[in-house]
Amino acid sequence: VDSFKPQQAQPQQAAGQGQATQQKGGGSSNVATFTPGQEGHTDQPLSQMRRIIAQRLSESKFSAPHFYLRMTITMDNAIEARKAINAVSPVKVSFNDLVIKACAMALRKHPEVNSSWMGDFIRTNQHIHVGTAVAVDEGLIVPVIKFADQKSLSQIASDANVLIDKARNKKLQPQEFTGNTFTISNLGMMDIDEFTAIINPPDACILAVGKIAATPVVEDGKVVVRQLMKLTLSCDHRVVDGAVGSRFMQTLKAHLENPVTMMV
Repeated sequence: VDSFKPQQAQPQQAAGQGQATQQKGGGSSNVATFTPGQEGHTDQPLSQMRRIIAQRLSESKFSAPHFYLRMTITMDNAIEARKAINAVSPVKVSFNDLVIKACAMALRKHPEVNSSWMGDFIRTNQHIHVGTAVAVDEGLIVPVIKFADQKSLSQIASDANVLIDKARNKKLQPQEFTGNTFTISNLGMMDIDEFTAIINPPDACILAVGKIAATPVVEDGKVVVRQLMKLTLSCDHRVVDGAVGSRFMQTLKAHLENPVTMMV
């Protein structure tokens, strides 16, 4: 009779352990060696323009209590009106020109928005000078269309073209980028839907303009496509209250949605 030798119990293996080990070992040989790159940076000295922008907008943001009013404008009528105007106008009118004109007329009706915080008093400006922000290599500059409420759309378009060209070629004179009582910042041409802007001192408000986009909306229970544009008004609460800013936006909306009101 052969002697009996009991078998030793084999250690139990967790389910999947062998498979995991095999997979881990099999894949490691295909991993490429990582060679870290070198960290680096470039310090760019501040230009005089960038320094002024930083100072003025920081003062505005941290001293003026901003609040924001947003409104959606149906631009279908404005699109058709612009086509008709440009068919006969000696100067091509842009959508930004329409916004400038509409703002100027709304400011005439709501002079509280055309005001400035002066520390010990609020100054309500009787003249309407609308600045429009223009991007340049060094940053941002705001050429100003003086007495915009008294000018026709073609006159506004002509002035804007001249000022924007001067701004981009560094030929603006000081009197051409100072004296604003209201400012518009338009990023619609950059495909921006909507945004909020920092108030440009000494103004009490700034209007941020987004792009015009075909959007489905419900009218009379039916879905239709309209060309919509979103506007955001940044207000200095020391000067302009919510109700005042809202009434201004309602008037602005009425002019843009019924452009004939800007031609009488």
